[in-house]
Amino acid sequence: MADIAFVFHWPPSAMDSMGLEELARWREKARERNTPKKRGR
Repeated sequence: MADIAFVFHWPPSAMDSMGLEELARWREKARERNTPKKRGR
């Protein structure tokens, strides 16, 4: 949950009502947003 809060600037209370599947989806979105894109040559 910390990575979701960090990337989207959400307080932990914003995630209290989310189920495990929804948290997993948001966690993946946070990972995608926070992962640097590789530059092609």
